[in-house]
Amino acid sequence: MYAEGSFLINIYRNKELSTGWHVKPRFQITLHQRDKALLEQIKSYFCVGSFNKSGARTVQYRVESVKDLATIIDHFDKYPLITQKQADYLLFKMIVNLINNKEHLTIEGLHKIVAIRASMNLGLSDGLNAAFPNITPIHRPNVSDYKIQDPH
Repeated sequence: MYAEGSFLINIYRNKELSTGWHVKPRFQITLHQRDKALLEQIKSYFCVGSFNKSGARTVQYRVESVKDLATIIDHFDKYPLITQKQADYLLFKMIVNLINNKEHLTIEGLHKIVAIRASMNLGLSDGLNAAFPNITPIHRPNVSDYKIQDPH
């Protein structure tokens, strides 16, 4: 079975914005199309998001609205991940908080976001590295507590 869950921050040029850059957060889960029923249950649980075909044999559940991402963030705050994916989640949450505070609309805020993004997943793309050559990635959180917490 193919499965992948991701916390993503897409940063791309947009000349219509004052910074020249658009910041787009997204939570997604990608599964084989035969497992779409599971994604439908996840969507029903969260009551936010949409489906996208993601290749010949895969489908994605996506949440891209900053407003709807609050539901996802609330969930993962209550039920923390117990893998290194938790570090990406914490960095993702930092960026969403900056967006909620409108900091992505300033050059200083954009640079903060790029520095955080540089520590997520596979780091910055070649294009973002070229556009932001003086960015220093922030410290990536260390996740070492791999125990499932008692919910009581």
